Amino acid sequence: MKTTIEIHNKTIEVDFSKPLDISIPLRASMKNPLAWYQKEPSIEPVKMGEWTGKVSEGGSVNFNNVFFNPHAHGTHTECFGHISKEFHSVNDALKTFFFLAEVISVTPGNIGEDEIISEKRIQKTLNGKTPEAIIIRTLPNNSDKKSKHWSDTNWPFLHEKAAFFLREIGVKHVLIDLPSVDKEKDEGKLLAHKAFWNYPESPREDCTITELIYVKNSIEDGSYLLNLQIASFHNDASPSKPVLYKIL
Repeated sequence: MKTTIEIHNKTIEVDFSKPLDISIPLRASMKNPLAWYQKEPSIEPVKMGEWTGKVSEGGSVNFNNVFFNPHAHGTHTECFGHISKEFHSVNDALKTFFFLAEVISVTPGNIGEDEIISEKRIQKTLNGKTPEAIIIRTLPNNSDKKSKHWSDTNWPFLHEKAAFFLREIGVKHVLIDLPSVDKEKDEGKLLAHKAFWNYPESPREDCTITELIYVKNSIEDGSYLLNLQIASFHNDASPSKPVLYKIL
């Protein structure tokens, strides 16, 4: 069903019956994506005496405990509280949930043993566009990203200058299909995080970074309406469910 909406003084038309989910669901399995040297998440029924919270085992309801790490176990959205000394919650940072977004596909360049997403590549791919949100799909784009174990892989990362460039053109929300916008082992420098959030000089409190997404190859580069959904976690990061709608 086509719907006409106005967002940021622009009138666009989308079909809300055709959502494009770019999140990775959490599974209690080794097939779940893993990062930061964490083991797989667990989802287990509560046990209290002789009672088990599982209908197939005689319980009246399914009643599970879930143990996971937002940063290590799937699609998550974080605020600058991820790197600040003071506590800041992503639930306080993200107050609106619809944004005009641009999907871009980028092949990282090699510098020594590292694969880097440079300012030049981002700038060339955006071609003058200044979206409020950017979805970065790294190439090659294989479906094994949905279950990849990333620890000790030295994944590609966003160069500090690229993060600064995105900040300078007004991008407020970065989404990427990697465990982090930064290098896996960078001695805690977190250069891309700090450049994008302008931390610690003047933190951009309403800006977010979403990591470990997966953008199918069938989703074309171009302009979309982004619905960035998070769970109401009072934490620096929350599991999230970003959904795209093609602008018609």
